Order: sequence, then C-alpha cells, then structure tokens
Amino acid sequence: MSIAKGPQVQRAARHVVGTEGRKRRLALREDTGGTESEAEFLSRYEVRERSRFPRSEHSVDVALFTVRNGQLSILLVRRAEHPDLGRWALPGGFVRLGTSGAYGEGEGLDAAAERELLEETGLEVFPGYLEQLRTYGDPFRDRRGRVFSTAYVGMMPDLPVPTAGGDASAARFFAVEDLGSIDGPELAFDHDHIIADALERVRGKIEYEGRLAASFVTEPFTISELRRVYEAVWGGPVHRGDFRRKVLSAKGYLEPIGAATDRTGGPPAQLYRVGPATLLYPPMQRFGMLLGKQEP
Repeated sequence: MSIAKGPQVQRAARHVVGTEGRKRRLALREDTGGTESEAEFLSRYEVRERSRFPRSEHSVDVALFTVRNGQLSILLVRRAEHPDLGRWALPGGFVRLGTSGAYGEGEGLDAAAERELLEETGLEVFPGYLEQLRTYGDPFRDRRGRVFSTAYVGMMPDLPVPTAGGDASAARFFAVEDLGSIDGPELAFDHDHIIADALERVRGKIEYEGRLAASFVTEPFTISELRRVYEAVWGGPVHRGDFRRKVLSAKGYLEPIGAATDRTGGPPAQLYRVGPATLLYPPMQRFGMLLGKQEP
C-alpha cells in the first residue's frame, strides 16, 4: 500500500537533495582550493567529467527537392558502406570535429551540409539556400551508436544531373510520389521520416514564398504554367478558378507585361512576371484549393 507524502515530507526530501548537492559543490571547492580558474575547470572537465558520459556522434542530412518533368523530385544517394549497404539515403554524413574535437576545431553544421552534398552528389549550393529542418535523435535510428542528425531542406530549380562520390555508389533524383511504392527505393535509417517532414516544409513554404514557386517557370509565364508548379509540389490538382483569384489578389506577386501567348493550346493567355513582393499576403492555403483533399 502506498502512503501519500504530505507537504512537510516533500519539503524535507527536497532539503536533503539540496543539502547533498551543496556538499558536493563544497567538496569540489576544497579540492581546487576555491580558486579554480576557467582553464583549470576545463582541464579537469576533460579528464574527469567527459569520461563519465557515453560518446555520441553528430551528422547532417540534406533533403534537396526540385521539379523535374513536371514532378516534385528529391535527390537520393545509394549507400556504398554498412550499415544499410545498398539502400538509398539522403546525402549527408558526419560533421568533422577536427583532430581532437576540442573547442574551436572542426566545422559548423551549415558547412558540413554543403560539403557532404558536394562530395556525394557533385552539386554545389550557395550559402543560404539550405535551411535547417530539425534534429533527429531516436536511440534506434543508427546501428553504429548514438547518432544525432540535423536535417537540412532546400528546393531549387535547374539542378544538374548529380554525380556520385564519397561513400555513395550512385546519386539520382526520384519522384516523390514513387517513394514508399513497391517499385520505389528502399530507404536507409529513418530517412522516410525526415523526408516526410521536409516535404511538409516545402509544401508549406510555397504558400507564402511566391518567388520560390515562380523560380521554376521562365518569365514571362502564364498563370497555368505557374499553377502546374504548385500542383507538382502540393501533390495534386487545384481548383483553377480559385488559384487564379488567389495569385492575382496577392499584392505585388504578379505583374502583367501587356502581352499574351497561344502556346498553351487554347485561347491566348496573358503573360506575367514576378512582382516586388517577397512574401505572399494573404498566403496560398493549399488545403483550400486542392481538389478532393481536406486539411488534416
């Protein structure tokens, strides 16, 4: 039978814990003479404290999207090493910590993501084109040990054909809609989870970053051509009338150039260029325009 602890008992327990903590701190001050400098603390930490904690690794993974042949696609590499040998993975790898992993050595996360992408696929991105998605740290995500991974996401037009390098035996783009299918690639680690999160990020991003969506069409463009970019990224057809009203009502998004084209195969369509707006207001809310899809 459990006995409920009253407030006095709880306060006494906290006092005991606090007293023990103070005793340990006092003992430490006595060991160091009470005059320990920061350099001395760091030296002692290296010898005594760091050895008490299990070792972990930190890696980066890059989810890089583009639109190819009218389909939203993602860049994957085939692993040439264990674990998950032969499976497809996001480009990435371990962050370099320098010769000893000491303060100030090694590289930052952004630099590691750009380096790994270049090494494994031959693709180089300008600083700022990749943004951090989130960090993943499930204890079962990597059989090599405790590996925390910071994922990056980006979406860019006109990406060249990738060339495998480093510890990747192949590199290619896969249509997002093929992932998870019987004929689709078998993914390594927890990269299916990372890709799902990254996909949601880019789909939400073009709701308010109209310039990003428009970067996949050549100016001047028609509203139908722009709509097909949104449909590719959002994963389904949108209501054409609603889409037209939304893009034309977003202040500063599109500017007519005063000309039309018949390249769409129907009646002459007005041509537009991107306006000065950097963010769309109101944003393009996809679940209000996607046909047959409801907001989760």
